[in-house]
Amino acid sequence: MKKIAVIGSGNVGSTTVQRLAELELGNIVMTDVVKGLPEGKALDILQAAPVLGYNVDILGTTNYADIADSDVVIITAGIARKKGMIHDDLMKINANIIRDVSENISEYAPEAIVITASNSLDVMTYATQKYTGLEPD
Repeated sequence: MKKIAVIGSGNVGSTTVQRLAELELGNIVMTDVVKGLPEGKALDILQAAPVLGYNVDILGTTNYADIADSDVVIITAGIARKKGMIHDDLMKINANIIRDVSENISEYAPEAIVITASNSLDVMTYATQKYTGLEPD
């Protein structure tokens, strides 16, 4: 079975994990920098498995080493724009987050297909490619 890492356990990340699990596309690692968040959300999604009829492993973790050997990495990490925040401020903050995420992908899952789903999508996709050094496909 494929190994899929989802980096970011907010609304987009947890919804992504839920759908991946329901479709049984692979075993999933959900990671985040907020201790307890990915562990709790992974447990919630796993507890729905008997009711919804899917059978995959889901690991919630704050340890990037757990994404090692992932076939696919989906980046949903980043903050949402806050009231009064200008778009440039959001891009700077999220670009720094993407830099950290990309460095960890390069270290632990350098052969993975990487999909970026962070705001601002076009800029964060470019930043992911730049910071990982991956060739765009």
